[in-house]
Amino acid sequence: MRLRHIEVFNAVMLTGSVSAAARLINVTQPAVSRILAHAELQLGFALFHRHKGRLVPTREAQTLYPHIERLFNQLDEVQRLAAGLRGQQREGELHILSVLALSHEVMPRALKAFRALHPGVDVTIDALHSPQIVSALVLQEADLGFAYSAPAHPALAQQVLSEARMVCVAPRGLLPPALVQAGRVHLSDLVQTPVIRLMVTDPLGALLGLACREAEVGLQTAVTVQTYHAALALAHHGVGVALVDACTAASADRRKVDVLELEPRMPVPVVLLRLANRPASLLADAMARCMQQAVQQTLSDCGLAGPA
Repeated sequence: MRLRHIEVFNAVMLTGSVSAAARLINVTQPAVSRILAHAELQLGFALFHRHKGRLVPTREAQTLYPHIERLFNQLDEVQRLAAGLRGQQREGELHILSVLALSHEVMPRALKAFRALHPGVDVTIDALHSPQIVSALVLQEADLGFAYSAPAHPALAQQVLSEARMVCVAPRGLLPPALVQAGRVHLSDLVQTPVIRLMVTDPLGALLGLACREAEVGLQTAVTVQTYHAALALAHHGVGVALVDACTAASADRRKVDVLELEPRMPVPVVLLRLANRPASLLADAMARCMQQAVQQTLSDCGLAGPA
C-alpha cells in the first residue's frame, strides 16, 4: 500500500463513508473512491463492502487497521518532534512538566521565585504522569520535567533535587491519641485502620506495597486512588488514612487531619529530568534551582524536611 492509500483507508475507517472521509482529508469523493479502488486492486482483496449506505470493513481490513493506527501514531510523533525542534529556537519561553503532586504546593513556590528573577519569561506548565513526562521530554516537547520516580531512558539525565518521604495523613480522632502524640506511626499500627491506597502501578504505590511485604503487614484497603491529592481529599473527609508523600501532605488541613511520620522510612526522591545530549538553557537551570529550593522549603515549613 502506498502512503496515499493508507491515508484514505484510515479516513474511511474513522468515518465510515466516502463522503465523510473526503471531508476529513480535504479531497473530493471521486478521489477517495478511486484511491480506495486502486488500493484494493494492488492488495488483491476488498477492504470494505457497502451496507445500508455505509462502508463496512472486511475481516482483512480489520486485521490491517491496528498496524495502520500504529503507523499514524508514529507519524504524529514525527510531527510533534519537528514542532519541538522548532520550539527550541524561541527565546523567553520555558515549558515545564511535573507530576500532579508537585503542582499544588511546590511548583507555585518555585514559579513565584523564578518569576521574581525572570518576570518576562512565558512559562507553560503541564501536569502529567511520569511515563508521559519521559515521552514528552524525549520528543523535545518541553525543557525539563519534575517527578518522584521515572523509568530510565538513555536520552534523559536524572538529578535528585531533594528527598521527601511517605507520611501518614489520618482524620482527626481516627488513630489512638498516643500515636498522634508520638508524631509517628508504623505500618503495623494501621492493620485495623481503613487505608486509602495508591494504585500499584504508581511509583509510590509500588513503594508502599514493597514496604508492606518486607514488614509482613497486610493493610485494610478502603479505597484505591490514582492521584495523591485524591487520597488527601478522602482523608479530609474521614474516609480513611492516606499514605502519601510529604509534598502532598504539605497541603493537608491540620484542623481536619493529623500528619505523622511513617515507619519504616520510605524515601521519595524529587527528580529533575532533562535531555542528556542537549545543553541546558540558563532559564532551565534557574527553574531547577528554584524548584530545589521550593521542595526543601515546603518540607521544612510543614516539619517534614528530609536530607537535601
